[in-house]
Amino acid sequence: MTAVPYPIDQPIPLPKLGSWPETVHVFDRARAYALAAAEAARRPLLVRGEPGTGKSQLARAAAVVRQRLFVSVVVNARIECQDLQWHFDAVGRLGEAQMLAQAQLSPQESVARLAQQRFLSPGPLWWAFDWASAHEQWEICGSPPEPVPLRPEGWQPQAGCVLLIDEMDKAEADLPNSLLETLGNGDFPVPYRGGAVRQSTVCPAPLVIITTNEERELPAAFLRRCLVLQLALPQEDAALSDFLCQRGAMHFPACAAEVRQQAASLLLEDRHTAQEQGLPPPDQAEYLDLLRAVCAMAPSAAEQVDLLDTLRQFVLQKSPPQ
Repeated sequence: MTAVPYPIDQPIPLPKLGSWPETVHVFDRARAYALAAAEAARRPLLVRGEPGTGKSQLARAAAVVRQRLFVSVVVNARIECQDLQWHFDAVGRLGEAQMLAQAQLSPQESVARLAQQRFLSPGPLWWAFDWASAHEQWEICGSPPEPVPLRPEGWQPQAGCVLLIDEMDKAEADLPNSLLETLGNGDFPVPYRGGAVRQSTVCPAPLVIITTNEERELPAAFLRRCLVLQLALPQEDAALSDFLCQRGAMHFPACAAEVRQQAASLLLEDRHTAQEQGLPPPDQAEYLDLLRAVCAMAPSAAEQVDLLDTLRQFVLQKSPPQ
């Protein structure tokens, strides 16, 4: 079997990064080969699956293993492809103009302060395509809305980046197709700079990972141009229980096996109830939250087991009673 640059079935520590907490990730064979194939084919990897299956964390873990810059954006219904490329702060420029009208500056100073390039800031695609020009533009911008992406220690642009576009299913249909055009062309126009941003020739192509929670069907043309990885929790109760207990041991090694097993049993009960009522079922994320809470609140395994049933109503049962 051909080797891939992702360690399979080995816990990978993920350090805290901005709002992303410290955690641990494990690549199974499917995830490792899907990522390697996306890199080799230079295509986006669309990761499908219900919430809590580790879709977003997969991108962060890929960046850590490959020692790449991690750039992420969460999609909403209002976002357009241009928002992923660059942002022009027209409101900020208007405010600056109003302030300068009251200040006693020379015409030359006013013109310089209102230069349109000072209100242009790079978006995630710009950082992913060409770090050098994005950083240059970020420094020109007087008050960029977003900070510079956090760089791994020792990272250089030649190492490349991983770009996570999270929850694509929340976007209007135009965004996926426009995004594919931008990725396929490897460039996009930017106003007020006299040219386009092009993918750097000295860096590897960005590894683009796109997630969907399946809330809205994605365009067929978009799907054809992506590699697709389907993530799902085990369907059989025994297999799901074993899977959760393994994940619990990985994230909370000091947590007793009986606590992990009882937490998994409670999740299975509430999962079946939610599914019977047509409600979103609790999953791996809620299971880990439950373990995290009882381990922090009770010192002994016996106390943690007693506490599980009390906390399940807050952690596992999030839908209103039927």
